Amino acid sequence: MQKKTYRVGIVGATGMVGQRFVTLLDGHPLFTPAALLASARSAGKKYPEAVGDKWAMSSPIPAYAKDMTVMDAEADAEKLAGKVDFIFCAVNMKKDEIRALEEKYAKLEIPVVSNNSAHRGTPDVPMVIPEINGDHLAVIGAQRKRLGTKRGFIAVKSNCSLQSYVPLLHPLKKYGIRCAAVTTYQAISGAGKTFATMPEIVDNVIPYIGGEEQKSEEEPLKIWGHIENGAIVNADGPVITSQCLRVPVSDGHTAAVFVSFEKKPTKEGILRAWADFAGEPQALALPSAPKQFIHYFEEDNRPQPKLDRMTENGMAVCAGRLREDVLFDYKFIGLSHNTLRGAAGGAVLLAELLAAKGYFD
Repeated sequence: MQKKTYRVGIVGATGMVGQRFVTLLDGHPLFTPAALLASARSAGKKYPEAVGDKWAMSSPIPAYAKDMTVMDAEADAEKLAGKVDFIFCAVNMKKDEIRALEEKYAKLEIPVVSNNSAHRGTPDVPMVIPEINGDHLAVIGAQRKRLGTKRGFIAVKSNCSLQSYVPLLHPLKKYGIRCAAVTTYQAISGAGKTFATMPEIVDNVIPYIGGEEQKSEEEPLKIWGHIENGAIVNADGPVITSQCLRVPVSDGHTAAVFVSFEKKPTKEGILRAWADFAGEPQALALPSAPKQFIHYFEEDNRPQPKLDRMTENGMAVCAGRLREDVLFDYKFIGLSHNTLRGAAGGAVLLAELLAAKGYFD
């Protein structure tokens, strides 16, 4: 039986995450790109002209996108409604503007799968890592009631840096995580930059990324929360403290993680929990899902962004250097590809899960 396919719009298609969506949807078995949208200054131009010399992907612009005319993300919202079954949204705007735009799409009965942070704190908007909390999609019914929609809704993915440590902590929750300290070393593509457009990062580390530490500490609690009375209630813990640094790496966020437990596991128990962990995307064999979600490296000098970020097409989470600590119980290193697992790829996987559960029908 042939799987149903869906027409997709990419809002913010000229930006770095938007470009990643454009490449990921080339030949996708479920999703057919039907519209590309960006700011008013790009509207009316063919996609290659709109992108100009800002194309940042290693592969060329896909053939399908070369003849597509870019639409205006704001002015053409009503026109979009008849063209697509849902949209990916990755725009560079002020948060209140993003919130308004995404709700406008949803009220036009266009489901929104968002890469933006604007709605991550909205209680009836699910923020999903598909392997961890797909059950939060059930809150969409309450959101549709609030918005007055039948099909339209907003679902978001979490901050890209969370993918480098939350999936590694999640299988260990059965041991009762008391607290964790995380330092993330984040690639420049997370800021939408390349080495050509961010020369100040060469031979440098910038010890501050605006808003990132708050997201790193608070967003896991929503992911680990539960639905109550049509809203997601954050988990009470564990307490996470974080520092976030921008480092001279093109792609791939690394995390140094320290963790203590109510009931300290053995090293073998942690490794077994990681090896055995799988979620709905693996059970459903979704097209973008890694077969093995967590990959552990025995070598002392792994994982490394340059060597390991593309593990399972950039959709796996990598771990290494698990060992006991003198202050916490254990420490280890995590790594995820920030524009694949962390951004566009994670959103595509979320959309595949939504499609499998019938939310686009």
